[in-house]
Amino acid sequence: MRLHEYIIRRMILLIFVIAGVTLVVFYLSHVISNPLYLYLTPKTTQAGIQALIQKYGLNQPLPVQYFKYFIGLFTGDWGYSKLATQPVFTAIAERFPNTVELAIAAVILTIAVGIPLGIVSGVMNGRWADHASRIFAIVGVSLPVFWLGLLLKIFFYYDFNVWGLPNLPSSGAYDTVLALSHPAGLSPTITGIPLLDTLVTGNWVMFTDSFSHLVLPAVTLAFISIGNITRIMRSSMLEVLRQDYITLARSKGLTERIVIYRHALRNAMVPTLTVSGLIFAGLLGGAPITEFIFQWPGIGQLSINGLLSNDLSLVLGYVFLTTIIIVVANLAVDILYAYMDPRVRI
Repeated sequence: MRLHEYIIRRMILLIFVIAGVTLVVFYLSHVISNPLYLYLTPKTTQAGIQALIQKYGLNQPLPVQYFKYFIGLFTGDWGYSKLATQPVFTAIAERFPNTVELAIAAVILTIAVGIPLGIVSGVMNGRWADHASRIFAIVGVSLPVFWLGLLLKIFFYYDFNVWGLPNLPSSGAYDTVLALSHPAGLSPTITGIPLLDTLVTGNWVMFTDSFSHLVLPAVTLAFISIGNITRIMRSSMLEVLRQDYITLARSKGLTERIVIYRHALRNAMVPTLTVSGLIFAGLLGGAPITEFIFQWPGIGQLSINGLLSNDLSLVLGYVFLTTIIIVVANLAVDILYAYMDPRVRI
């Protein structure tokens, strides 16, 4: 099977998955409460209610309602959030860049630490470096994210304050007081990502502040993921290093560095890249607990606040968005996997 045929097949399957997700979200919107409540605003009049019923076909058969609901999901009509006092799509779109910033930082840190640790652990199998890497990976996988986040806040913020040391911020994406008092402000919104916008505009004061706010939540997210990446990279390296072509490369007199980095690493990276893509998709979905602990203004924190305030339209919008992200990320990972390993297409 050719690569483009494989991609087409995967995209067709993707359509069925998305349709299934929309059916689940539609069902929840009808079972949990009156679907009309998703679209009501504080200013909706009796005439407005009748207009909403006609617009979304709420007085028509369920297939018609589902069709209009499906069209609305893909045109940005996700209902009205009483918590954010604005349309759900707008509320999520405003906070999504902050989640993207946190996810990218966590993934970069995960790959930069996890892959080298996995390589070292696989190459030095049974030695002290391997044991140390495995202990680190097990600890990373085992630690509850909420406990680690709180521990980092206590140590790097509260304890450093007590000791008179420079501390790291424990909440928010930037210092709002500094943004208001600084002559340049927060910098114009170009991408919506504070760290990138301040870098592009050369606003170094706010860039430094945004970076310092990013450290603790990014480390908290990455620490959990590093353990997974390290374990998978180690297993892949051990499997590849036992292959016949590696033995042949060594018998030719190639240096161990060339054998590992030119012959073994590419094949060992395939499953690691797969997991990295899925981790990034999960983080884009908003890592709700970490965002809530550090009061990071992303969609994860927004979703938890929506749950606590019983904001059904906001929660369903978040569920739909995260599902789309994960499904699309799976497709991208499958395509990358098939490109790197042609055996997958057969």
